[in-house]
Amino acid sequence: MSPLQQNADIDLMKQVNRQFVTGVTVITALDGDSPKGLAVNAFASISLDPPTVMVCVQRTSNTHDCLFRADHLAINILSTAQMDVVGKFASKSADKFADLDWRPGPYGSPLIERSSAQMEVEIRERLQASTHTVFICRVLHAAVTEQTPMIYSAGKFFDGGALTPLG
Repeated sequence: MSPLQQNADIDLMKQVNRQFVTGVTVITALDGDSPKGLAVNAFASISLDPPTVMVCVQRTSNTHDCLFRADHLAINILSTAQMDVVGKFASKSADKFADLDWRPGPYGSPLIERSSAQMEVEIRERLQASTHTVFICRVLHAAVTEQTPMIYSAGKFFDGGALTPLG
């Protein structure tokens, strides 16, 4: 079997990944006094006790080095009211926080207003995985709002509150 047959190619992996529904998060941290952040869909809960989560960030991201140096970061789970926010944080804009309502969390990480939920976490481990760094984090602060979460699938955003239950 050739190496191409043993490993799925990039186009096939894109098709496979489009079949998976994810939440939409913006990961934020302070770089000195300057807030930094990026949109990430590679986020998952690892454990409830102790509360532990993971976030994967591409090492070529402009925000990666700030996150790598940080002790804490925030995970902002975006709501359906934040299409403007997802656009900003998916871009390469120099100041993604311009005209954005946010406040520092208990440990200083930027918490974005209008989010569906927010967490501030302490980074416990940084694992290198191919082109990405996997940040393993302990949740120190969490909040949930009444805002409906935004979800992402097949290149489009959806209302997480409008899902049809099965069964």
